[in-house]
Amino acid sequence: MFDIGFAELLIIAIVGLVVLGPEKLPVAVRTVGLWVSKAKRTLSSIQSEISEELRLDEMKRQIVMKQEELDRELDEMRRPSSEDSAAYTPKAADTAAVEDKSDQAGKQQTSEVPPEQEKTKADDRS
Repeated sequence: MFDIGFAELLIIAIVGLVVLGPEKLPVAVRTVGLWVSKAKRTLSSIQSEISEELRLDEMKRQIVMKQEELDRELDEMRRPSSEDSAAYTPKAADTAAVEDKSDQAGKQQTSEVPPEQEKTKADDRS
């Protein structure tokens, strides 16, 4: 806190002895010591409260960042599933339409076979 060396303390003690006298000097030193210790405790308490508030503030920031990250991940997880279900439904309908068209094309191809070829196929089977 204060950088007071031995020489400064000695000068203060001599001045105090001259000003206060030998009877009042011990009481004054004791009183000053109590005030200094109270000031140190108060400053220490304030410092610990400030560091605790800073620690809590940092934890709140980390919680907010983690919450945002989790919300983004949750949105990413929800988004593909809703898009997939929407995407698969039309594809399934398209696939069914394609299958229907291929079935119709297959029926048309079998009916387009000339009767002579149908007889040949029948003859080959027997």
